[in-house]
Amino acid sequence: MSPLETLGFALGTSFASGLNVYATVAAAGLFQRLGIVRLPDALQVLANPFVLGIAIALFVIEFIADKIPYVDSAWDAAHTFIRPPAAAVMAYSAFSQVPEEWKVGAALLAGGVALTSHGAKATTRAAANTSPEPVSNWTLSILEDGLAVFLAWMAAAHPILTAGIVVVLVILAVLLIWKLFGYLRLLRDKLRQWRARPTTPPAGAV
Repeated sequence: MSPLETLGFALGTSFASGLNVYATVAAAGLFQRLGIVRLPDALQVLANPFVLGIAIALFVIEFIADKIPYVDSAWDAAHTFIRPPAAAVMAYSAFSQVPEEWKVGAALLAGGVALTSHGAKATTRAAANTSPEPVSNWTLSILEDGLAVFLAWMAAAHPILTAGIVVVLVILAVLLIWKLFGYLRLLRDKLRQWRARPTTPPAGAV
């Protein structure tokens, strides 16, 4: 890959990792192993059976946890410290043939992109959990996993096009976070007002 193509690959896998890092690693490794795409040399280790086995096992766990209201939000909270760093490590490794400062810059950019997609996912799930029905969680989870796998393939097969797609997705994710954060804050204020209502009848009431 050229440096520009590697950047597109890093951006695509970073956004995907923010949604589901295990699906991203497993998909990239499987695509490489099946000969569908060719990963950067330093990341071809993702096709190793040991790495693939761990990624697939963790993906199965996340696949289940991600379908359960409130468990998904707790899982997302814990993965705030996993998804962005994992994306940064993959981006750093992908730029194996460039000066160190460029690799560090790519890692920082990748971590920021992953944090943005992770934030959009987490706030969307928190908003969905205000609804008592579970269908929205299942639907969102399947869509997120599908997008992660799709971006993992796109990033390796069409990295430059993927870079443009990710720029649009990051803008949409920031807008979504801003919108849903306002909604959740309003919901929190209404809940506090409801809890603060007096529970005893006023004096003189029959």
